Amino acid sequence: MPPTDPPPQPPAAGGAGGSGPRHQGFGHDLQIGPQTRLECKICWTVYDPAEGDPHWQVPPGTPFTELPPHWTCPHCSATRDQFMVLLDPA
Repeated sequence: MPPTDPPPQPPAAGGAGGSGPRHQGFGHDLQIGPQTRLECKICWTVYDPAEGDPHWQVPPGTPFTELPPHWTCPHCSATRDQFMVLLDPA
């Protein structure tokens, strides 16, 4: 039986068109730094550590990885695993 060709691969980020995806990952702690902003994939609310979260009384400067275990999206109640890393435009 002859060998088969491997399946086609998706284009690399930043390929044709010059702009890659705005999001990466789904709350993976290894990709999240202390200033990383994340966006809810349900309602698109952005958690910005510089602003904190007044709804949950999270003070400014709190990284996403240090949010309390009970924290959910202040607009749609999505859990933390529903947040995607928001890449800043270059």
